[in-house]
Formats: sequence, structure tokens, C-alpha cells
Amino acid sequence: MSILPLSRPRLAIATVAVLVVAGLGTLGAIRVDARAPAQSASAIVPEVDVATVVQKTITDWQSYSGRLEAIEKVDVRPLVSGTIVSVNFKDGALVKKGDTLFVIDPRPYQAEVDRAAAQLAATQARSGYAQSDWERAQRLLSDNAIAKRDYDEKQNASREANANQKAAEAALETARINLGYTKIVAPVSGRVSRAEITLGNVVSAGASAAPLTTLVSVSPIYASFDADEQTYLQYISRVKDGKVPVELGLADETGYSRSGTIESVDNRLDTSSGTIRVRARFDNADGVLVPGLYARVKVSGSVPHPAVMIDDAAVNTDQDKKFVFVVDKDDHVAYREVTLGAQQEGLRVIKSGLAAGDRIVVNGTQRVRPGDQVRAHMVPMNADVDPNAAPVAQTKTPAAKPAPAQADAQAPAQTQAKAEKNS
Repeated sequence: MSILPLSRPRLAIATVAVLVVAGLGTLGAIRVDARAPAQSASAIVPEVDVATVVQKTITDWQSYSGRLEAIEKVDVRPLVSGTIVSVNFKDGALVKKGDTLFVIDPRPYQAEVDRAAAQLAATQARSGYAQSDWERAQRLLSDNAIAKRDYDEKQNASREANANQKAAEAALETARINLGYTKIVAPVSGRVSRAEITLGNVVSAGASAAPLTTLVSVSPIYASFDADEQTYLQYISRVKDGKVPVELGLADETGYSRSGTIESVDNRLDTSSGTIRVRARFDNADGVLVPGLYARVKVSGSVPHPAVMIDDAAVNTDQDKKFVFVVDKDDHVAYREVTLGAQQEGLRVIKSGLAAGDRIVVNGTQRVRPGDQVRAHMVPMNADVDPNAAPVAQTKTPAAKPAPAQADAQAPAQTQAKAEKNS
């Protein structure tokens, strides 16, 4: 009976000791956990890709969209009526000026030529007789052997016969021209379309007649586009000889494959759009350029000058500002506001904010802040850098061993674990 009273105080003392030890262990663990993140964060050094800005001599260009147009476009229409008896080309073929395209039945027109020729022969005979009769009257008049009235009649008959002869000559010429129109030839060299009216059909003459086909010239070719007022005033209007260089690219091309010059500028500015119509001329010896194709045209905007260029992936946005991260010689990051220009050869022209020799972060900008120290990995300034590429790996320093104070703080926790095990 005496053991029970003695065991209770001991049990109470043991319980109090366990609670005290548990509290000290919890405080030590909290202090250790609070220091660990700070030490881990300070041990991470971000690794970023860094490139040196590119300095090149460039020419400023202004880009526009336009359409290709043939210099010469002809709707081939018949000039005489008749039946088509021959089609002498294949659809889409290249033809030369003077090549026969269609033939209209020439027989009625040949007959008209023969009739006009016969009529001309008759008028020539009458004109010759009237001329001889008038000459005889002149001799008789000098001898006072003919009345003045008879002389005037013979003179008038001779003149009328000469006029009839000229009319017959004109009729014969007209008949010959119409006979020539039965053979329809290419008025210009170029590419012909399909035959809209085929063999055996009857066609009528005149400007309102349906076109037989269309013909467009191939080389050279126009590219027409609308230039804004600023470009016209700054670049196009200031060139005295009018030879403003331009370059042309098609829809399936990334660059500009052809060079040409501005051929003409419209005589007025469109006030509704603020643009002026411009035509550029390009060679098309290979025939690849076809009227109606979409064209990208860029106009030379300045003389060659040095410029600083970077990759677009290095440019960041801060509200209405553009900036880059510049890395100094000690590998510290600095904020640098820049002014952007046009794109040249896949790189962005920087008007202000950077100088030749500056190093900028091109990959990993989301992991750095101004003033941070980074581990710079030098790469070339590549226009093809993928902005969605996987971020570079971060290097971590090994975790530091616990300090003596931390070891002392962990001792109560170990004592607590032993006490709980013994109880």
C-alpha cells in the first residue's frame, strides 16, 4: 500500500520533465527550419545565356504589301465578223508578238478584195478616158473650135473620174485591211490565257464583242503598293533620278528574292487612306511572277549606316517600355531601357540604349532581377533562338553542415524521443 503514494509523485515529475524537453525540442526545430530556406536560397546562382550585341552596317527598309500587275494586258477581240476556222495556240502558252492566235473565215473578205479591185480598174479606165477628153478640149479651146460650156463639162468629168478612182482605191485598201483582220495575231509578247470562243463559233466585231482570249506580258512586271505619306516624303520624293531601290518577296518566301526600282508614283495622295500608289518594276525572265500574286515589297529608306542589333527574345516589356538585362564584367545584371527599330536579317535594330560590346541576357530573363549575380553562359546572338526553350539548369551549392548552436538545439529533441521510448 505504501508503493502507490510514492509512485504518483515520481510519475508527475517524469511527465513535467517530458513536457519541458518536448517544448525545447520544438523551439530548436523551428529555429533550424527557419534558417534552412535562407541558406538554400542564398546558395542558388542562376545560370543564364548571355550574348554580345551585334554591330553591322545596314540600310533601313520600309515594308509594304501589294500585288503583281502585268505591264501590258490585252483583251483580244475580233475586228471583223465571221466564223472561227482555226485556233493556233495552247491554253497558257507563251507567244511572241505577231504570232497567229485565231483565224476567221477569210473567203467573204477575199471576195470583197477582188470586187474592190475590179471596181478600181473600172474607175481607172473612166478616169483615163475623161483625162484624154479634157486634154482634147483644151487644144480645141485654144483654136476657138469648142464652146466654153462643152470645155467645162469635159473638165468636170475628168475631175470626177479622178475622185471616183481615189474612192475605189480606198475601198480596195479597206477590203484588204478587213481581210488581214481575219487572221488575229498577238499584239504583244507574253502569256496567253485559254480560248474563250473555240473553233466553229461565229463572232461579231467591235469593242463590245466578247474577248476571244486575254494576253499579258511576262517580263518585266509591275508590283503595285500603297506607300504612306511619311515614306513618300522622306525617301521616294527626295530621289531626283527616281531610281529608288526596292526588293520583292512572295508569300512562300521568308526573305526578298528579287531586286528592282520604283517605276512610277501616282500624281495624287489618297486623302481617305493617307497613301499614294507606287509601282515598282522587276525582271521576270524565268516567268515565275504572275499578275495578281501577293507581293511583299520593301523600299530602301536610307544610306548604309552602322547599327546595333539583338535577338527579339532578349527584349522584355515593362508597361509601355522595352528593356533588356545587361550583364557587366562582374556578371551582375542591370536594367537597361531600349528603343526598338525595324527588323533586319532576323535581328531587331536598337536605336538607343545599347552600345557595341554590351552583353545581354538572351535566355533565362525570368529568373533574374536587377543587381543579381549570375553565371553567364556565352552564346552567339542567334535570330533563331526559341523563346519557349527549356530553361537552363540552375547550379546549387552543397548544403552546409549544421552549426554547433543548431546541434545543441537538436539535443532536446533527441532526449524527448528517448524519454517517450522509456515511458
